[in-house]
Amino acid sequence: MNTKAAEELPAVSVIMPVLNEERHLRTAVRHILEQDYAGPMEVVIALGPSSDRTAQIAAELAAEDPRVRTVANPTGRTPAGLNAAIRGSSHPIVVRVDGHGLLTPGYITTAVRLLGEMEAANVGGIMHAEGETEWENAVAAAMTSKIGVGNAAFHTGGLAGPADTVYLGVFRREVLEKLGGYNEEFVRAQDWELNYRIRQDGGLVWFTPQLRVTYRPRPSVRALAKQYKDYGRWRRVVTRYHRGSVNLRYLAPPAAFLAVTLGLLLGVAVHPAFLAVPGAYLAGIGGGALVEGRGLSFRAKALLPVAFATMHLSWGFGFLTSPRSLARRVIGSRAPSPANVVTEVR
Repeated sequence: MNTKAAEELPAVSVIMPVLNEERHLRTAVRHILEQDYAGPMEVVIALGPSSDRTAQIAAELAAEDPRVRTVANPTGRTPAGLNAAIRGSSHPIVVRVDGHGLLTPGYITTAVRLLGEMEAANVGGIMHAEGETEWENAVAAAMTSKIGVGNAAFHTGGLAGPADTVYLGVFRREVLEKLGGYNEEFVRAQDWELNYRIRQDGGLVWFTPQLRVTYRPRPSVRALAKQYKDYGRWRRVVTRYHRGSVNLRYLAPPAAFLAVTLGLLLGVAVHPAFLAVPGAYLAGIGGGALVEGRGLSFRAKALLPVAFATMHLSWGFGFLTSPRSLARRVIGSRAPSPANVVTEVR
């Protein structure tokens, strides 16, 4: 690209909230800095109170490249870190990246082009899960299948078009300013909640399979269960904030959890015939694993039903047990403004 064309490209701020990301942080930042985007770019890392070497690695990255700098995120909460990073950045395009997410080549160039072509408020693409261990490979297969996550295009792919939400996102700063940034009450589901407000405000959220971010799954059953329990809890909070946001896809895991749990209890306490319900569920995910596990090793394929069940039942349990006291109606309590501090939502 010639110099004049590069000068016409909008400057980009990449924001990255991190907490205990020593395993992936350096690689994630390298994938950002190696993007082919010809316009100005900065990377702002919001540092939570990590118990590993994350802060040291971030300091090394900032010393090695002047485009990288860090800001503090004392709470460690993702939405607070996102808002802190936006406050500490200055460019008109804001690209969200997580500490364990790897941008694919051309990601920023494609996203900026689509923001302009589609006149979108936010564009994003696919959360492309890839594992590094047998268990992570099983989780990755579950997270990219309709059996595991339903028909969400940002998980399973699909045609480009308007969407309810996308993975991470590339935003116009003016949109974040107008809406007050991320809602800092949402430890999880802050992307979905923000995209809902964008759509309610008349903005376009655009999905395209051209954009992919490589995602590293949780490394254990316990970590995956906690992740999906939190997803379910916070998705329930979104439905309380925004009554029109619920759909049948989000009711499937709670229904599965209730059916399996009641089937087990009644099968033990009343009659063994009720065990047919959890039996049918196990047969379903077992059969699904045979289909979705093609290409996996024998061990990863054997772990795939465990990944399915962990995701479904943890999400369902979290949704059903989500307390009403979990979050207040607070939006952008410490969000960025036009002068690097987003104004309060009116």
